[in-house]
Amino acid sequence: MPSIGNILLREVLETLVLTVILFMLIRTGVQNYKIEGQSMQPNFQDGEYLLVNKLTYVLGEPKRGDVVVFHYPKDPERDFIKRVVGLPGDTVEVRDSQVYVNGAPMQEPYGFNPINYTAGLTVVEPGTVYVLGDNRGNSEDSHRWGLLDQKLIIGTAWMVLYPFPKAGIVEHLEPVVGMPTALGP
Repeated sequence: MPSIGNILLREVLETLVLTVILFMLIRTGVQNYKIEGQSMQPNFQDGEYLLVNKLTYVLGEPKRGDVVVFHYPKDPERDFIKRVVGLPGDTVEVRDSQVYVNGAPMQEPYGFNPINYTAGLTVVEPGTVYVLGDNRGNSEDSHRWGLLDQKLIIGTAWMVLYPFPKAGIVEHLEPVVGMPTALGP
């Protein structure tokens, strides 16, 4: 007959093993992320903590408006956060302080800071996306370094953890792409 000490030891070991297994399963699907910098203002602030859903694109594809965390193409040791504005097959252009997707102005339902640059017409290739920071004038994004390979995407911003007053689920609002406009001289 096992002693109470052996039973207690076995229960503690089983609990520890189960805790480690659950931790590993959760870490496979969720990652914490701290925002550093102003590139996503006004929607995300420097110092905010997020949870990133790493399973979002296992069964699905990125959508316009998704806020994604990814390994920076120029230095994969660094992670960035940006918003998807162009999908494979789209054309994206920035001119006259406006983002154009497939020749039509993009109406974005989330706040963003004004654009102070132009970016020539880019065709989004298969397996890539075009990403921009919400703080358009202060963001290292696709208008500077090109398309983002979807393999570099870690996941989508899922939940703000801190600061507590802002804690909650992150909305991924899809922008509306209007009617194409005639290109002038």
